[in-house]
Order: sequence, then C-alpha cells, then structure tokens
Amino acid sequence: MSPPALNPDALPIASPYAIDGRGRTAEVATEAHLQQLIEMVLFTNPGERVMRPTFGSGVLGLVFAPNGPDLAATTKILVSSALQTWVGDLIDVQSVDVQTDDSTLTIAVNYLDRRSGDAASVVFGRSV
Repeated sequence: MSPPALNPDALPIASPYAIDGRGRTAEVATEAHLQQLIEMVLFTNPGERVMRPTFGSGVLGLVFAPNGPDLAATTKILVSSALQTWVGDLIDVQSVDVQTDDSTLTIAVNYLDRRSGDAASVVFGRSV
C-alpha cells in the first residue's frame, strides 16, 4: 500500500510549530510561511540546533561588532549564503539590503517564491 498523496493546495504548517485555537497544528498562508522560515534562518545561531549544528546565519553573533559599513557587508554575505543553503529550494533570493543606523541593523530580503513565481520582501530590524 502506498502512502497517501500530498495535497498541493494544503496550507503549510506554521514555523516554528504551533497549536491553533482549535487544538490542531497551526497552518499559515504560503507567504507567511516563507517569511517565518527566513526569520528562523536569520536569527538562529549555528550550534543552537542539536541535529543541525550548522543551521542558521550567525547574524546574532554580530551584536557586539562595531556598527558601520563592514558590519553591513558581513551581514549581507552571511544572510545571502545562509538563505541559499537552508531555504534555497523554496525561494530565490534576489537581493539582501543591509542598513546600519546608529544602534539599529535593518535587513531587507527580496526574493521570489519558487513555486508560484511571486516576488516578495521581508524586513527585519534589530538593535546592535
């Protein structure tokens, strides 16, 4: 007996995993799912995941680095390579823009959803 076929119209499971108000596995829209995955990759430090010790980008490790153009360039490289490694099968990263302003680091990721071909962007900001 073969396993049941996957429903291509089913909504993705929320990442990180969550339970909804009905007590079931939470589902989210595809765009929100991709944004959650991107956020998870960006703000997980390598070594945090037991079974995936290389998962993450290491961006949080730059908190104590001096803010400026060097930090922005390093962040751009870290983010681009981590996203390509961990979610490259789901998205095509078009650009990563990093802005530094006083004590805030802002990361904007522009990408294409590989399944639908839709362009999207997500912006994250953190104080450094």
